[in-house]
Amino acid sequence: MNDDISAYERQGFGASMAPKAPYGLLIVDLVNGFADPAVFGGGNIPQAIEQTTGLLAHARKQGWPVAHSRIVFADDDADHNIFTLKVPGMLTLKEADHNSAIVPQLAPAAGELVVRKTVPSAFFGTSLAAWLSQRGVQTLLVAGAVTSGCVRASVVDAMQYGFRPLVVSDCVGDRAIGPHDANLFDMQQKYATVMTRDEAVRATQA
Repeated sequence: MNDDISAYERQGFGASMAPKAPYGLLIVDLVNGFADPAVFGGGNIPQAIEQTTGLLAHARKQGWPVAHSRIVFADDDADHNIFTLKVPGMLTLKEADHNSAIVPQLAPAAGELVVRKTVPSAFFGTSLAAWLSQRGVQTLLVAGAVTSGCVRASVVDAMQYGFRPLVVSDCVGDRAIGPHDANLFDMQQKYATVMTRDEAVRATQA
């Protein structure tokens, strides 16, 4: 295992990527359904929500652009897709459904973008990239759920659109810790900077 991990360094992965202002914050799918272990939640998602409340307060204080995402399908399932073949329960997330609503403690404020999506990435088929670019964002801090799914997909797309992703490790969560840890490692090696909330706050104030 250690030999496998050492290959990343030997092959030149994991280079440092310092955060660069201006900053923005993306909160991925921290909705009631992902906060509930009986629906789509579990693992360390509750802790991620708690930590993200402080990160959101910091972003608002700094005047950063803030975007949120939700998974929302049409009431008649007209927009069902391959994602819903793999996870049929996603079709229960409708516009007015309690489980698709952003958790109250992270409710969007006026002027914050809310992206509705039907696939893992908050960028795919949405206006998010254009909205961030219009506001001059260079480094995008990412919080949300789940680390191995919609967070990872959004981070990869953020990188591909030319933003510097900064994954806030204690503000992302997954229903199982193994995939959470593995995907944090992989994103650090290939696509993003990974920092705790406190580290990210210090780095973006420097």
